[in-house]
Amino acid sequence: MSSVIAVPESPYLRAPRRALASPLVVHIGVIGPGKVGTALLAQLKDAAPRLLRDAGLSLHLRAVTDSRHMWLDCDDEALNGRAHGAQTWRPADLDAFAAYVRGEGNAVALLADCSASDIVADHYPVWLGAGMHVVTPNKRAGSGDIARWHAIHEAAAAGSAHFGYEGTVGAGLPVIQTLRDLLDTGDELVAVEGMLSGTLAWLFNRYDGSMPFSALVREAHDLGYTEPDPREDLSGVDVARKLVILAREAGLKLALKDVRISSLVPAHLAEVSRDEFMERIGELDGAMIVRHASAAAAGGVLRHVARLDRTGASVVLERVPRDHTFANARLTDNVLRFSTRRYCDNALVVQGPGAGPEVTAAAVFTDLLRVAGAMGVKRCAC
Repeated sequence: MSSVIAVPESPYLRAPRRALASPLVVHIGVIGPGKVGTALLAQLKDAAPRLLRDAGLSLHLRAVTDSRHMWLDCDDEALNGRAHGAQTWRPADLDAFAAYVRGEGNAVALLADCSASDIVADHYPVWLGAGMHVVTPNKRAGSGDIARWHAIHEAAAAGSAHFGYEGTVGAGLPVIQTLRDLLDTGDELVAVEGMLSGTLAWLFNRYDGSMPFSALVREAHDLGYTEPDPREDLSGVDVARKLVILAREAGLKLALKDVRISSLVPAHLAEVSRDEFMERIGELDGAMIVRHASAAAAGGVLRHVARLDRTGASVVLERVPRDHTFANARLTDNVLRFSTRRYCDNALVVQGPGAGPEVTAAAVFTDLLRVAGAMGVKRCAC
């Protein structure tokens, strides 16, 4: 049996707070108003009146940008009430965008990067070094060039800025914070094993051979469970990025190229355009029905499993017994088993929904509230 960590509600959202003498103003810029970004904008809008009333926290949405356009609230006063639907826009310029979000005066400036862009991640060191906080579910920074990764953390320290990336692994689950707490209290990571893709968990929880695997992939895409290009999930690269982030959090110098990945995408579909891949996605079905039948004949089920230990890192689709923990996860559940020096005989397990725009956006929002907590927003002690 494993020790299971409960998924807590954010301590900043549970109870009335003691308001500050004057509101803490946070200027917010949202990058990437896609599914996660739109969910975050809706959550900010819904929570803002309550946070101002109960916590003295004033969330001011200053601007929104995608890869081509940016909307600044000086252009359209309705922006704060209309998410990213302003009609007046300017060509996107990340430097000008960040400067506008920062504004004048003593407001806290925070950028929420909900894109999946390396170009945006390249700007993190400059923003953090200038004292602007960055929160993100973008896995590119944590799993990309390791020199950039170090530069990001060094800039955050130099600028006394917060870099929050809980949403990069496990969506809304407290995965990174749990690992950080273990390490900060003197524990040592021995191994991580788990299902790190809510998308692939959902697919293989649903797939029983009665309908084409490709039909389930299309459905997952429509629900917002997959990356914009489903091959990021099916190839195992998205899971491998999460494994690299966890490894680096534990102080290991792991790179994406060091992870052994068994892709579910046939080689002849790996390099075609996203649109062509979606048109030809039915070509996955033949191999998948064979693998499913083989697993069922052996009394097992297919599960997508990531592992990191002293022998290396891997991401593979494998057969597990029907009574295995991974076989009994539900829907989009991520399941992570942390084996440490302290939890050596009884692994520490984090489990819960690991896909979907709303839970991922909530992780970004939680990181935002951690920034506010560091600035003096407290829970009520009464």
